[in-house]
Amino acid sequence: MSKDLSANTQLWNADLAPTTEAQRTWRWYHFAALWVGMVMCIPAYTLSATLIEGGMSGYQAVVTVFLANAIVLIPMLLIGHAGTKYGIPYAVLARSSFGTSGAKLPALMRAIVACGWYGIQTWFGGSMIYTLLGVMLGYEIGGGEIAGLGINGAQLACFLGFWLIQLYFVVHGIDSIRKLETYTAPLKILICFVLLGWVYNKAGGFGPLLDQPSQFVEGGKKAGLFWATFWPSLTAMVGFWATLALNIPDFTRFAKTQRDQVIGQAVGLPLPMGLLAALAVIVTSATVVLYGKALWDPVDLASRMTGIAVLVALIVLLVDTVSVNLAANLVGPAYDFSALSPKQISYRAGGYITAGIALVMMPWKILETTQGYIFTWLIGYSALLGPIAGIMIIDYYFIRKTTLNVGDLYRHDGEYSYRKGWNIAAIIAFILGVLPNIPGFLNAAFPASFPEVGDIFKTIYTYAWFVGVAIAALVYGVMMNGRPQPALRAATHS
Repeated sequence: MSKDLSANTQLWNADLAPTTEAQRTWRWYHFAALWVGMVMCIPAYTLSATLIEGGMSGYQAVVTVFLANAIVLIPMLLIGHAGTKYGIPYAVLARSSFGTSGAKLPALMRAIVACGWYGIQTWFGGSMIYTLLGVMLGYEIGGGEIAGLGINGAQLACFLGFWLIQLYFVVHGIDSIRKLETYTAPLKILICFVLLGWVYNKAGGFGPLLDQPSQFVEGGKKAGLFWATFWPSLTAMVGFWATLALNIPDFTRFAKTQRDQVIGQAVGLPLPMGLLAALAVIVTSATVVLYGKALWDPVDLASRMTGIAVLVALIVLLVDTVSVNLAANLVGPAYDFSALSPKQISYRAGGYITAGIALVMMPWKILETTQGYIFTWLIGYSALLGPIAGIMIIDYYFIRKTTLNVGDLYRHDGEYSYRKGWNIAAIIAFILGVLPNIPGFLNAAFPASFPEVGDIFKTIYTYAWFVGVAIAALVYGVMMNGRPQPALRAATHS
């Protein structure tokens, strides 16, 4: 790294500095393990439930999940290229398109969404502790709900306890998270097969859900409405990993080669997500035979096991939730918050901020209904993140031709300063990419207050991520086309 770049990096934050060759140690199997570790999580397991409750058959639900992850893999590979080539995180890459100051906008958008996910996963972890304590004591713990919170004191204590467990990894940094993912990924795969064998033996088969047709067939409850359900469901499934599609450079910056990040992600994301969805459908189908109803919540299922099995199952789920939450929902926002005020906020401080915001968002309220989970949370934030992805891809591939002046990414007065640090073209493109989805979001989130939203806006909202990507990419490409690009003084980071 040049002295000039090193000096400018110190002005911003050493945590955001480009990685050195010595730090580039991740091979393709590290990325595959990272993704397997993140995919094998409770929210991903329960995705199929939301689709089947919406009327799909088990087969349709699995295919929808697989297709969505194959789609979101594309922006991940495209945006991840810059991380590997220049060793820079997402918050720094965004300066190329949004400006050295304007990059705080996409960083903040991504960070807030991640805080919500961090809270949701922490809630799941706390719920496991709550369930485990109840099973061990032989009765349900807790009591009356706390006014204004909607949960009892024991649930709150377990939520806070799990939140504290994760602070260890906040303190010890990203390498501790990578090691946790690498070591636990094989265990998760093994547990999936053990669970599959357990339900098959207990139920004497895989149950009725596998033979149950979708509700969209002729004579079904939702005959002829498959596509009206499929498209918003696909958008929601894409939205599930839309956050990682943006901040994937936070991980690919440690890749040894482009081949490592491409193969690792291609192997680690779509197929494991499809297989996990299939596992969820098969296991839940068997629970209909075992317990008389479909149990989509693995924590609920684990609590119904007997003997040592319940303890082992819940401990495995706890480890799984910690590893997923830290990798998927802590690393990115920690960098993003650091980028908001680099001289004052370190990566570790950014992690503390993420954990703090997750507390006050009351994640259990996001999960109260399937409708709220899909149409308000998943699709809603995909409407914000889609335009950012479109802008960054157009900027990196069509405007910059994958060539960046890394030194100027760390200067207040370089080529990426635009107008006082803000690229107006990116801001306009972002706003125009988000605007068409706002009426549909308001109707989905607050139907009583916004009942008169037109059908056209509701339809647009079902394609929120795709609409945002397309509009923002087109607007940004048109506005930046023909602008003279400064001569690059330093195209590499080392």
